[in-house]
Amino acid sequence: MILQVSEAIATIPEQRFTLPGNYTWEQFEALESLMADAPGLRITYLDGCVEFMTLGEEHEQIKSILAIFIALYLFEKGIKFIPVGSATRRDKNKDVSFEPDESYYLGEKKAHPDLAIEVTITSGSIDKLKKYQRLRIAEVWFWENNRIALYGLREDNYEQIYRSQLLPDLDMNLLERCVQIPDILAARNEFMNGIRQKSL
Repeated sequence: MILQVSEAIATIPEQRFTLPGNYTWEQFEALESLMADAPGLRITYLDGCVEFMTLGEEHEQIKSILAIFIALYLFEKGIKFIPVGSATRRDKNKDVSFEPDESYYLGEKKAHPDLAIEVTITSGSIDKLKKYQRLRIAEVWFWENNRIALYGLREDNYEQIYRSQLLPDLDMNLLERCVQIPDILAARNEFMNGIRQKSL
């Protein structure tokens, strides 16, 4: 019976739920502590709004594959980086707490990562970019509907960009294509061939 329950939990698709009402930071922290032992549950807080998200298998697969390819690219190019995954970013004074799917410091460690990546399977009510804007994260990439949308911080707002300013030589079309190849070994080979040919 325990095995059956575990298998059922493992295949739950991504879902989002926003709590009705407006919550103080202290109320959010109380909710967060109550849910601390719930596996596969993510909590976002922005300006009194609390959103819960379950992490489905499709979401986790895409974010893991993206992380593999980005690491391969950074190693291949000799770019110094510090991967910090979905480490919680929070600031009580700015009324924000959230977890990106993947995040990276490029070069040295700073107050917050330079690059954050978020995989969106289902839309939520919280403004996706506003939470990153509060912490002035330089670049945010969203994977949605098998495409990557890139946003760069310009002064106080994000603008959509079509080439990463942080990783300008990374071919986004190649990355999108390889993430969707079912055979991960074949995908890795195509990705590495693609970035090496671009270097010639």
